[in-house]
Amino acid sequence: MKNKKVKKGTEKRETYELIIAEKPQAAMKIAYALADVAPVKKNYLSVPYYEVRHDDKKVIVASAVGHVFTLTSKQKKQGIPIFNIGWVPSYEVNKTSFYVKKYINTLKKLKPTGITIACDYDIEGELIGYNILRFVYKQEKAKRMKFSTLTKSELLNSYKNRMEHIDFGQAVAGETRHMLDWFYGINLSRALIQAVKSIGRYKLLSIGRVQGPALAIVAQREHEIINFKPVTYWKAWLDVSDREKKVRLESGKITEEEKDKLDKLRIKGKSIKLDIKHDKVSVKPFPPFDLTTLQIEAYKFFKISPAKTLSIAQKLYLAGLISYPRTSSQKLPASIGYKSIIQKLSELPAYKNLVKAARKDKPIEGKAVDSAHPAIYPTGNFSKLEGGEQKVYDLIVKRFLACFANDAKISITKIKAKINNIKFKADGKHIIEKGWLEVYPYKVNEKSLVIDPNATISDITLEEKQTEPPRRYTPASLVNELSKRELGTKSTRAMIIETLYKRNYIKENSIKVTELGMSMIKTLEKFSPSIIDETLTRKFEQQLEKIRQNKKPVELQHKILNQAKTIIKKITSDIEVKKKDIGKLLIEAEYKRQKTAIKDNTLVKCPLCGGNIIIRYNKRGKRFLACTNYPKCKAAFSLQQKGLIKPSGRTCSVCGWPTLRLIMGRRAFEFCFNPECKENWLVKFKQKLKQGKIKKAVKK
Repeated sequence: MKNKKVKKGTEKRETYELIIAEKPQAAMKIAYALADVAPVKKNYLSVPYYEVRHDDKKVIVASAVGHVFTLTSKQKKQGIPIFNIGWVPSYEVNKTSFYVKKYINTLKKLKPTGITIACDYDIEGELIGYNILRFVYKQEKAKRMKFSTLTKSELLNSYKNRMEHIDFGQAVAGETRHMLDWFYGINLSRALIQAVKSIGRYKLLSIGRVQGPALAIVAQREHEIINFKPVTYWKAWLDVSDREKKVRLESGKITEEEKDKLDKLRIKGKSIKLDIKHDKVSVKPFPPFDLTTLQIEAYKFFKISPAKTLSIAQKLYLAGLISYPRTSSQKLPASIGYKSIIQKLSELPAYKNLVKAARKDKPIEGKAVDSAHPAIYPTGNFSKLEGGEQKVYDLIVKRFLACFANDAKISITKIKAKINNIKFKADGKHIIEKGWLEVYPYKVNEKSLVIDPNATISDITLEEKQTEPPRRYTPASLVNELSKRELGTKSTRAMIIETLYKRNYIKENSIKVTELGMSMIKTLEKFSPSIIDETLTRKFEQQLEKIRQNKKPVELQHKILNQAKTIIKKITSDIEVKKKDIGKLLIEAEYKRQKTAIKDNTLVKCPLCGGNIIIRYNKRGKRFLACTNYPKCKAAFSLQQKGLIKPSGRTCSVCGWPTLRLIMGRRAFEFCFNPECKENWLVKFKQKLKQGKIKKAVKK
């Protein structure tokens, strides 16, 4: 008997739930957490996904790869301003995102009967899941997992208690942020580029909703430093002693007149009555890390940039070693399981002794609250780490353990004296009980001050000094400043600073504003000050938070976007009217910046043409030496990839070319870069390679 044909579309559909994670590593963690038995790993177009049985039901866990959709213009005529935008797969806009197509096609292949979003619980993760629902599965309803760590226990609990729907307000807030940033970034950047083009030049420029105010903050500090006029003042140091001890007391700022009076006094050898007070204070531990304080501390201890710290923290989170790092919370709820985490950490040799200091049942906490996630904390899980990952993880563990340690007990001695109404003082500290200082690497400068109250003046020193300009921002202190001013988000501030570096608006770790950066601010202040108005930017941030909490977020979204359109129309109109003036100012500044960069980067004179030899980088990021007179002079030379290169001030004894110094840690090497000279470092290296004098590890 022949089998009856089944009409197309009437086949029985397999019933299973699809869980969508934000990244492949998170999908793997979720699959292994939920699986009753080992999950089955499958592949489609080389994209992995997992089939598991959970409570005797089939579940498939797949992933996105971050944002798989991006905004782009839908206008045929690319005029300015552009407001007709929409979401498209990111590979259609950016060629470097070609891999995204495989992930979207894998998700399209899956035909679930139910969907659960398990992306990171913040506005970016919510938007990623929301866009996949809308544009891949043509729906907006799905269940939602909310978790802060990728540990098995939390993932199981998150799945069991998953929300009945996504956080719609959070998704719309995320979409609104992207639209605002697109409106500002694309329209204003194109307007500035068009201004430069109007005078027959081209320069890639960018400015953004938060980028503009951030650059203005650094430029303001630059102005303060440039215009700073030092003020002369005097300080005095008083050496007092008894029969056995000697103490130095310091004055505050004193005037020229006070200095002259002290100078005339014959006080050496005279007795003096000291006011000595002893006190004992308790110093509480620091609160647990939020993202900003982690970035600040990582830079302070290890000089790891805020952007790199965030990248490292994200890796540690995906590896299941720490909680979600993009948080502004300083709270550690009991639900994370303090005792379990501390017990796991005690089993790690590196923290076995430190755990002993964590004596309290409850941690100290800060004031900051984040409704989505707790403060950053270690899960207690561990895997082998190296370099920056080990340093950041170690810092997080120590900060966490310190929160459970006793207060530090410190003895403070304060000595005061007065001569001719001029006050002198000295402070001393001594640790009585270390408490949390046994755990966290915070240094207390101990100084013993023991002296008889009836002492003798042994010497007095007077010194002329000058007030100093305000300190420059570092990447970490600028992140902190943006946080204080409520500009950007905890997730975006580090990347905004990185963009300022890439656009050559700022340079160096002790941040200086380049000629181009200063010109950008001067131009915007003159022709379009609203671009760098931090009040306006802060207002938008506050409105985005209102969208997140609103019951009718779409209505509020339309209102905010319409406000932004009105502002951008005015800005682009102002730029169009004065575009030639703007173009001239910006291009002149760029030429100055290039000259300064060449001057700062020049190592030696070119031996072939007399130009300047500087360090350049190829498309792969590899550095080499080249002449600034290119293409007239095509001199280019190989260069060691690691280490600091500086001119030596000497010439090669063999060929007469100028030599360079390679500094690697505490070691320095002088070398010739002439490819025809036997003293050339590369020639020497190849000779040693042939002679077998170099180990295989170095050879690689």
